[in-house]
Amino acid sequence: MVKYIKNYDTLASTDERKLILDLIDTAIIAIQPEEVINNHFTIKNDHLYVQKKEFNLQTFKRIFLLGFGKGSGEISFLIEKLLGDKLTEGYVIDAKEHKFNKIKFTLGTHPLPSQANLDFTQQVLDVLSKLDKTDLIIMVTCGGGSVMFEKPHSLNLEKLTSFNQALLHAGANIHDMNVMRKHVSKVKGGGLAEHLYPATVINLVFSDVPGDDLSVIASGPLVKDDSTVGEAWDLYIKFKINESIKLKERDFFETPKDDNYFANVHNMLMDTNMTAMNKMKDLATERNVNVQIYSNSFQSDADSAGKKLIDVTPENTILLAGGETTVKVKGKGGEGGRNQELVLAALPYLGEKITIAAIDSDGWDNSPIAGAIGDKQTLIKAEEKNADPQSFLQAHNSSPFFSKVGDAIITDRLSSNVSDLIIVYKKNIGKKSLGVPN
Repeated sequence: MVKYIKNYDTLASTDERKLILDLIDTAIIAIQPEEVINNHFTIKNDHLYVQKKEFNLQTFKRIFLLGFGKGSGEISFLIEKLLGDKLTEGYVIDAKEHKFNKIKFTLGTHPLPSQANLDFTQQVLDVLSKLDKTDLIIMVTCGGGSVMFEKPHSLNLEKLTSFNQALLHAGANIHDMNVMRKHVSKVKGGGLAEHLYPATVINLVFSDVPGDDLSVIASGPLVKDDSTVGEAWDLYIKFKINESIKLKERDFFETPKDDNYFANVHNMLMDTNMTAMNKMKDLATERNVNVQIYSNSFQSDADSAGKKLIDVTPENTILLAGGETTVKVKGKGGEGGRNQELVLAALPYLGEKITIAAIDSDGWDNSPIAGAIGDKQTLIKAEEKNADPQSFLQAHNSSPFFSKVGDAIITDRLSSNVSDLIIVYKKNIGKKSLGVPN
């Protein structure tokens, strides 16, 4: 088996850990771009087949490719190769460097915006806002697109950065954050659809949000938005964003509501966390371990999420969850991400029989660490190294903790992004451990 986990051998010190790490590895393989594109995107005799839809490429004079978000680079590279001479030109922004033949690439930033992100968006709008009915745009929309593809109405970069920073620390879920983002942007909440109209758009969506709501992924640039300016302003006040960045009601704008802008848009969900969890379920079943998929839209505060999942996991069972937790930062905050914080907060509830792991599927849990694994061994190592889990948790210093005890999961940045994956394995003490051969 291909090992995406760089420190697999160091982490795999028990049968339970080995099984969980194998599940993570098989999940990562399943969501890599080459696997998804090979299965769902083909061209034959000038006809493009995306999942069950067919498009006659001969009806278009020009074909453009636009990709943005974490993982969009690798996906766009594969599509550029398949299109060959049919591709007129393309534009891609990703947080990971990529090289292309025709596509113009920009190295963007995430989770906060930058001038590079804004310049990329303006460049795209300058070209693609001038298209007509004879043009086709193939879009690759990935998580992180909210930040990487951005054209604010009135905010300058400094205010936009402060606004996004405040959103990340406010404790709002992804839906509420994106409602606020949509109404300060010219390209979110269907705004991009207005710019691209009347061209035909095939939007290949790679979901990183709980429940795979197309209006939420990358803030729904091609999806008609049901939220209002009033809702955005109410959320801005509710989550006290106004205490960090002073905006006025006139800084929030309405999103496009005209159905015509969306008539030629085909939003197609290509990859989700269910792809990953179904593969994990298959492998666990193959290893004769009871396994349950708990939810593909799990949301919770990171400091309570682990205990919640542990409490609902039956004995002798692996529980799988996909979704996204929230860290409510107190004080300045430390180093780490929501997956590491979830495992750190769960350590007091593990005892003898429970192993837990959580990772960000793009390999970057707000840090160069993908996530963490925890069990009784973690607590023993923490005591040996005089690393009090509670102290690290209170300071939101999950990365230093797991680096110190050696239980950080390292994959490097991955070309995939389908939200977070959480695994709980609860054994029945006194009975033979299941599922992992020596």
